[in-house]
Amino acid sequence: MENVIEIHGLTKRFGSFTAVDHISFSVRKGEIFGFLGANGAGKTTAMRILCGLSVPTSGGGTVAGYDIVREPEKIKRHIGYMSQKFSLYSDLKVWENIRLFGGIYGLSDREIADKTSEILSSLGMADVRDSFVASLPLGWKQKLAFSIALIHEPDIVFLDEPTGGVDPETRRRFWELIYDAASRGVTVFVTTHYMDEAEYCDRVSVMVDGRIGALDSPAGLKRTYGAEDMDGVFRILAGRALRKE
Repeated sequence: MENVIEIHGLTKRFGSFTAVDHISFSVRKGEIFGFLGANGAGKTTAMRILCGLSVPTSGGGTVAGYDIVREPEKIKRHIGYMSQKFSLYSDLKVWENIRLFGGIYGLSDREIADKTSEILSSLGMADVRDSFVASLPLGWKQKLAFSIALIHEPDIVFLDEPTGGVDPETRRRFWELIYDAASRGVTVFVTTHYMDEAEYCDRVSVMVDGRIGALDSPAGLKRTYGAEDMDGVFRILAGRALRKE
């Protein structure tokens, strides 16, 4: 299958400290790719590079077909992003958030109007379109933020610990949205601290001390490390880390 992320020897140094140390991997179109690592392992730095927000010290690659060194602005226009904080403005109304991000992603007024109706209808939120985001239940905020991250129909959506602090049932429903997006060909690149969520990914990479300590399907990783679940795999790999958080 077509690869939408291709990374070769990616390295990022801050003075004498190497945050990301010669990592190489690829991600396929429509794949749910888990990117794990303990705090300080380098995953956040690597994700910032992939999103066009930071320039690598050496190495390179492409995201959505665009070079991470020469074309970061083009990368930004072809990806979606959602963080643990849901990437929404609490003091704006639901429809105002949709319009704001639609404009940021370059949609026309007509496209924004159509997308607003589509998102509100699909999420069952038409009745709260004029409500301030701050007043919404956490699960609704989460679903809205994810839908807005896809408003411009990106090739890839980056999810940075999107379910942090969310109850198990809401997390399960959120993953239904992820599966639906992947079924439509959207590549999902997700970081999480919940190891049960790692089980839902097609493949998982685990970073240790700035390097990729392991990369395989959840089933393959459990076989390799003789673990019953991904939590066991993660504990084995994280236990090999030498540098402090």
